[in-house]
Amino acid sequence: MSKLYLTGARLVLADTVIEGGALLIEDGRIAAVEPDGVSGASECRLDGHTLMPGMVDLHCDALEKEVEPRPNVHFPLDYAVAQADKRNAAAGITTVFHALSFAHDELGVRNNRMAADIARHVHRYAPHGLVDNRVHCRYEVTDVGGLPVLLQLLDEDAMHLASVMDHTPGQGQFKNLAAYRDYISRTYGKTGAEAEAMARQKLAAAEGALERVKTLIAAATGRGVRVASHDDDSPERVHQMANLGVTLSEFPVNLETARAARERGSHTIFGAPNVLRGGSQSGSMRALDAVLANVADCLCADYAPGALLPSVMALPDLAGIGLPEAVLLVTANPARAAGLSDRGEIAVGLTADLIAFRPVLGFPRVTHVWREGRQVYRVGF
Repeated sequence: MSKLYLTGARLVLADTVIEGGALLIEDGRIAAVEPDGVSGASECRLDGHTLMPGMVDLHCDALEKEVEPRPNVHFPLDYAVAQADKRNAAAGITTVFHALSFAHDELGVRNNRMAADIARHVHRYAPHGLVDNRVHCRYEVTDVGGLPVLLQLLDEDAMHLASVMDHTPGQGQFKNLAAYRDYISRTYGKTGAEAEAMARQKLAAAEGALERVKTLIAAATGRGVRVASHDDDSPERVHQMANLGVTLSEFPVNLETARAARERGSHTIFGAPNVLRGGSQSGSMRALDAVLANVADCLCADYAPGALLPSVMALPDLAGIGLPEAVLLVTANPARAAGLSDRGEIAVGLTADLIAFRPVLGFPRVTHVWREGRQVYRVGF
């Protein structure tokens, strides 16, 4: 029986902070908090460090950049997944849902064939990972060809979270046609005419989207895979999606919608980069305002894994909340939202997914990471 004794850290529990706390880990699980006595254990002193649960990230599409760092420049997929795995460990994320977009037939990594290939490589790499690597499949509802691909991934148990996105111009993230054209031109290097044609094609493809969404949600929930809606822009949309079986609301674009999601019992998710930068890149509501209004359940890395922990540590000052409350946004809350009951808190019996960090020049630097009680990352300075 392997034992590890962590001592001297500022210990962040679900409802309090223990200064100079101690934790006993046995066989990958938390055996005791502030034990009376310990024998036969290896000791790791963490003086000057904060010790908290490993973070659970429900939505991070940074893996797509590991695969395609520049347009049409692709790395081998096993290599790219391994790089993302290391980046997440260094960021203090011990469970990551890699967000892969099933959205187009021709645009880089976000075409159905390549996205499915990446999902399968994540699944294949999982036993070798430093952290728990999972797949979040993002389905663009106007993409007719994506549904059968996603159903196949469900059959292969290669999907752990799903979300439905509607980027049709005129609602959600793209308030009008011009906003969509600008995004396509900037992101994919399309000319104005090409972007216009894609926008018109997307509008035409909206027919039949609701039936495709119903099919995917039924298949996912039937396998215990939770489903999120993306960029909800009205209480009406929140209620519509909740009635279909959606239980998470990603990036609600305004306060009214976020409140409606909470009232329906959906878990709301906001981006940590939004907190760190002070606002949304697309003009939606500030994540900080959601925290201040008590309508934020979870923070996710979105496109920047390294932003998650600094955002959490900034929230006590920015929002006037306690450190335990801020930490819940990236640990227990997202774990429960995804249906993971074995992690997310420092509590007896739970999996010993833990991180230790200390401040460097005003920002937290992760120095130790344990996954199921096994140290998978350490850096000195």
